[in-house]
Order: sequence, then C-alpha cells, then structure tokens
Amino acid sequence: MQRRVQRDQRDQRDQRAKRLNRVLVCAAAVPVMLVASGCSSDSGSGDSTDKAANAAASASASPSPTVKAAAYGKLPEPCKVLSKKTLKDLVPEGKSGKEGKSDDISTRAGCSWNSLDNNGVKGSQFRWLNVSMLRFESDATRGPADKLAQEYYAKQVEEAQGVEGAKSTKSEPVTDIGDQATAVRYDLKKKEGTFKQQTVVARVENVVVTLDYNGAGLAGDKAPSADDLTKDAKKAAEEAVEAVSEANGAGGKAGDAPSKSPSKSASKPADGASKEPSKEASSSPSKSSSEKPASKS
Repeated sequence: MQRRVQRDQRDQRDQRAKRLNRVLVCAAAVPVMLVASGCSSDSGSGDSTDKAANAAASASASPSPTVKAAAYGKLPEPCKVLSKKTLKDLVPEGKSGKEGKSDDISTRAGCSWNSLDNNGVKGSQFRWLNVSMLRFESDATRGPADKLAQEYYAKQVEEAQGVEGAKSTKSEPVTDIGDQATAVRYDLKKKEGTFKQQTVVARVENVVVTLDYNGAGLAGDKAPSADDLTKDAKKAAEEAVEAVSEANGAGGKAGDAPSKSPSKSASKPADGASKEPSKEASSSPSKSSSEKPASKS
C-alpha cells in the first residue's frame, strides 16, 4: 500500500515536470519567432529603399532636354546697317543717326534718323526713319531661338496693323526679305498734316528687324506718295536684313558673342529708337504716326 502511494506521488511529480518543460520551451520559442518576423520585415524595407535609390539614380542619369542653338549670335552696328545712298534717298536732310540705348547691343539695338526739308512759303517735307533689331537666344524652357523670333515677329506685325487712329491700313507679305516679312502702311492725321506710315517687319533666323518710315507734307506742301514711301521702306528693310546676315558670316555664328537671352526690356525697341521722331524733328510736326513701343516678347 505504501509503495503504491509512493509510485503515484512520483508519477504526479513527473507529470508536473513535463508540463513545466513544455511551458519553458514555448516561452523560448516566442522571441525566436519575433526575431524572425522582425528580420523578414527589415529585409522588405531594405528592398524598397534600394529600388527607390535605383530609380532616383536612373532619373538623374537621364539626359537633360536640349534645344537647337541660335543661328545668329550678334547684331551689326545699328547706325551702319543702311548705306549712305539709302539714307540720302530716305532722309535727305538727316544728319548722323541717333543710336538707341541698350543694355546689350548683341541682343537689341536701334538707330533713328529724321529729315525736315523746309521750302519756306511752299511748305516743307518731313521724313522719319527708324531701324530696330532684336535677337533671340535659344532657351531650354522657352524653346529654340528661331521659334521665339517668329512669335515676336507676329506680334510686331499685329501691332503695326492695329495702331489707334490709323486710316486706310493695308498689309502685304514681302517674299524677298529674310525668312519672312510683312509690310504695313496706313495714314494718320495730325494737326500738322497727314502722316503716311510704312512699317516693314522682317525675320532672318533668330533676329527680327522692324523698320519704320513715315513722311508728311507740312505747312501747305503736298503729302508724299504712299507707294513711293513703301517702296523705299522695303528697300531699306532688305538692306538692314542683309547687314544682320553679313555680321553673322564666317566666324560670326552664335558663340562669338555673349549668349544672353533678351530680357523683358529687350523686347522693346532700344531707347531713343522708339517709333517717333526725335526732339529735333518734332519741333515742326508732333510725334510720328507710330507711337506705340514694340510689344514684349
């Protein structure tokens, strides 16, 4: 009887020991599982970080967008774009041209001349001539230089066609000047007389040339022929465009002059070359027929 009791007690102790061992084993297994789970999570995070880094490296290695370089890199001296003969024909009483102020003469430039032929009691003939040039540089954001020049050319033509108070406005394409050209003419009546305005806008590569020429018969003198003025204006514009091309001949391409994009102010004619006669000429007539400055590019 006593032995049976002792065996029962030993069996109970053995069962308790087995249960305790199972608890300890399970408890030890929990942190192992947690560690394994944590390692698995870290591995996934590292993979996504590597993928992001590789994507960023690939993006940075992609080439930056480029645009076609500007064809012309300089402008000619503005007061020398027209020959002495042309100036004698268009502004016979004109003196030396007045060069406009510019913060970068390789980007924008202009020159103006005026003439007042006083015939005493028979009246007088007034003429005013202005040439302005604007050169564009290619820009990765705005686009190639010739495209920017085309946009500015269109604005100049539109502005010439929309002058306030203009009468009998006529426009015509000119096929033999630069890459594209348009001639606009109209009459503008002032207290001194009727002024006949001619504007020729031309583009050659990435340069826009705007030539303004007007005339009036004052103090009783007859008005000049609009056809004659238009013919003279076209001839002068063609000469100015040729001067731009010659200035950018061999060794004169973009890169020989500072590569500077026109600023907002460069979209206007050079100071002193606005579409109006100088103070000397305006002593008889008022401002010329085209008073609006060039629009911003």
